[in-house]
Amino acid sequence: MSRRRRAERRDVLPDSQFNDKVVTKFINGLMKDGKKSLAEHIFYSALQQITEETQEEGIEVFRRAMENVRPQLEVRSRRIGGATYQVPVEVRKERQQTLAIRWLVRYTRERKEYGMVAKLKKELIAAANNEGGSIKKKKIHIKWLKQIERSRITNGNFVCLKKIVKYSKMFVFLRNSFFQNWIYKNIVSNFKYTL
Repeated sequence: MSRRRRAERRDVLPDSQFNDKVVTKFINGLMKDGKKSLAEHIFYSALQQITEETQEEGIEVFRRAMENVRPQLEVRSRRIGGATYQVPVEVRKERQQTLAIRWLVRYTRERKEYGMVAKLKKELIAAANNEGGSIKKKKIHIKWLKQIERSRITNGNFVCLKKIVKYSKMFVFLRNSFFQNWIYKNIVSNFKYTL
């Protein structure tokens, strides 16, 4: 890591057709070997075909797909008292967008259709309908890889979630009721004893 000042974040220009910075970032993610005009052609052609196929605006389908793929949570490994726990953390908005673009491009390239335009069209439609590889990746990304171990403490009770909350700075977001409900549904309900 550099000891000097941090590099300034360069802001992208909005694209010419929709005047949207997210579209520009997606085109940049789609681009290979600096061939931006080809990436733009692929993207705009895919949106045009989506409009013809679904009778919906292609850009609206794209925005809905991006919204569906964005992860709200991700898990990070955290050492607490000699044990490693998978702790859920809220994802920053910029990272949500970056991950969504990365996954959409990756699973577009992995599709079996012929031609990049057809692949992108199918992946965007699938993601807009909460289907496809990028949605599966999102679900895997927020799934806890290793549940909080049911390790015993001195009085014979199971490790309490509150103890982990106490030691983990990453649990600050627990004040938010959405994440409290998520934690309860995914973790607390899996324990034998109520906490």
